[in-house]
Amino acid sequence: MSTCATISRDLNEPVAGTAATARTWLLLEQSGPWGAKALTSSHLDPELGRALEAAAEGTGVRVALIRRPGRHADFHTAARRQVYAAHVDPRSASTWLHSAVIDDPARLLRLDFTALGKGDHHSFDRALDAAPHTGAPLALVCTNGKRDRCCALLGRPLAAELTAVGEPGAWEVTHLGGHRFSPTLLVLPYGYAYGRVGTDEVRRALAAAREGRVVLDGCRGGSAWERPGQAAELAVRRASGEDRAGVLSVVRTTDAGDDARTPGAAPRWDVVVAHVDGRHWRVTVAQGASLPPRQESCGAALGTPGRMDVIAVRPEPVPDGPGPSTTGGAAAQAAAPTGTRQAQRAAPLSVTWTGFDR
Repeated sequence: MSTCATISRDLNEPVAGTAATARTWLLLEQSGPWGAKALTSSHLDPELGRALEAAAEGTGVRVALIRRPGRHADFHTAARRQVYAAHVDPRSASTWLHSAVIDDPARLLRLDFTALGKGDHHSFDRALDAAPHTGAPLALVCTNGKRDRCCALLGRPLAAELTAVGEPGAWEVTHLGGHRFSPTLLVLPYGYAYGRVGTDEVRRALAAAREGRVVLDGCRGGSAWERPGQAAELAVRRASGEDRAGVLSVVRTTDAGDDARTPGAAPRWDVVVAHVDGRHWRVTVAQGASLPPRQESCGAALGTPGRMDVIAVRPEPVPDGPGPSTTGGAAAQAAAPTGTRQAQRAAPLSVTWTGFDR
């Protein structure tokens, strides 16, 4: 029987520009089964789940449940839970991954979600007695078969295999979007998502993360960016050969349409990507339609999922004086030439798209 994942793979549907978007990830361990909307359909108190969804709305924080691979029995006994928060936007003063162990998940409601989404970890540390994560990078594999059977059929064996080969950072996670790209993966601390991965590909991505690098093969994009920015940043990495994490930022995304555009034409954007060394690229990205029609999820009607097509990658002259640039995180900023370390922040992204599983 064909699945959405096998059809997408057979049609060679591109994965770049399809990652879930989040500037900050908040991950709560929850054993037992998960429903399609896990925060409110698991053994987590649904009132708490709804409160967490409301607190995170519009803040740039994405909340997900995690569990260790293996049997998912939940005996409803008191248990200490692992919690992680990761800020992955290199435009901030720093990117980070912090962790805590808690007894009462309601403590998460003490967090300042707005500050967390902007990269301030202090409320997380104070409320949960958290500290910087010092262990292995996290490999989060989507296994929620209630959202799509491909996530269970393909994701759960991958998560189990990662545990079997001794990857200490392996976790199952409730939802990463893009069921048809299963098995799907998110690597923290840097926030890059991957699709159609096997054990070897995951281990290469984790080895790179330990060295502060990004593997491009199978990469769906960095979750810090909206979809056009994800595709643009990956295109710049391929064009420039840059694989270091935290040195590229999407600093501006604008509508590239003009008055001559035919009504109903596909959206197109100009995306400016900046390097901490001062280099800039202008990337033209267009939203295409994946043909022939296929299911975006198992059991769904046939459709033409949106795709991000990179039309051009053009180096730009380095602007004189203060202008749109990137802080690149504290470490990268410190290593950058003095002229690129001026206090700058990117304008908020203003983009639209259709046909994507959020």
